[in-house]
Amino acid sequence: MKPRRQAETFEKEYFDYVVKINRTAKVVKGGRRFSFSALVVAGNKAGLVGFGLGKANEVPLAVEKAYKKAVKNLQRIPLKGTSIPHKVVGHFGASKVLLLPASPGTGIIACAAVRAVLEALGIHDVLTKSFGSNNPANLVKAVMNGLLQLRSRQDIENLRGVNLVELDEKEKAYEIAVAEARARQEKLAQFQKEREEEKLRKQEEAKKRKEARTRQKTRGGRQLRRPPLRRRKEEADDKQQPQEKSTDQAKPAEDKPAETKPAEQAKPSTQEQPKTDEKPDKTE
Repeated sequence: MKPRRQAETFEKEYFDYVVKINRTAKVVKGGRRFSFSALVVAGNKAGLVGFGLGKANEVPLAVEKAYKKAVKNLQRIPLKGTSIPHKVVGHFGASKVLLLPASPGTGIIACAAVRAVLEALGIHDVLTKSFGSNNPANLVKAVMNGLLQLRSRQDIENLRGVNLVELDEKEKAYEIAVAEARARQEKLAQFQKEREEEKLRKQEEAKKRKEARTRQKTRGGRQLRRPPLRRRKEEADDKQQPQEKSTDQAKPAEDKPAETKPAEQAKPSTQEQPKTDEKPDKTE
């Protein structure tokens, strides 16, 4: 929305924005009489802003009256660069407007009525959200109510009787401590992640080795079972015994010690004496 005009003489530094023009009709004996009301916002785009409502039978006169009222009701609003110092919520009637600070380059995110007030004030970066009634008059008054709640750093120091520089140093120290704690947490998380990856890698390697051993034990697609321990020991003993026999046969006979047989014990003769028919002489 472009500024309508600049006032003359001492009012040249103020810019005005026509927000709404409303036509009303009054029925009289001879017909209808029309009148107009204009809602105008004025400001210097450097921290001063105000609004006014003028009524007349013609539009230019209504706008002129509204502009003069707006200039009379200018308010000083604290700014922070191209935005507002802090979050604020303005209320009027059934309308509610939320104002949020924004970084440079954001622009004015607002409807027409709210944008007129913020541009006249000199704000270039702000986020807004309106709730409830969308009547332009109520929105303008709600925005003004919110802007009047803004406080600068110096105002807070005077109200509380404290030095915010010391608080800023404490906040910076706190932010540094938080950043260090966050860095430690990230480092710990990275270490745990590396450990998990190493564990998974070892599990994959063990699985591959097991599969390789299984492939070696298979023949023709059929897995060969390993014999029990007792059977393996017996097979090993059987393999060693023929080797021992072969080594014994290879030794010469000379090396073998002479076997000594025990003397045969005299056995009593069991042969029967020949029988004779002759009878022994009987002696008297």
